[in-house]
Amino acid sequence: MSQGTVVFLAKEAVGTVAMVGGPILIIALSTGLFIAIFQAMTQIQEQTLTFIPKIISIALVLLLLGPWQLSVLTRFATNLLQQLPIIGKM
Repeated sequence: MSQGTVVFLAKEAVGTVAMVGGPILIIALSTGLFIAIFQAMTQIQEQTLTFIPKIISIALVLLLLGPWQLSVLTRFATNLLQQLPIIGKM
């Protein structure tokens, strides 16, 4: 297997992970930031207050984007498995 092939596969894997995980991370980050600002304004210093809104927002994102994420991961795995015989001969 050549060095270019390894770099290409690593680039595709990182891109797929960023595409699938990005929306979840962005929603979790923005929800946490909103709750932190709310806590600072109201001076509520409860550490467990952020968990429930984050869990709900992440669950909603997974419900809305789950089929798309599954299709992206399936397409990546299919392409990888189709290229396996070619990669094995190198």
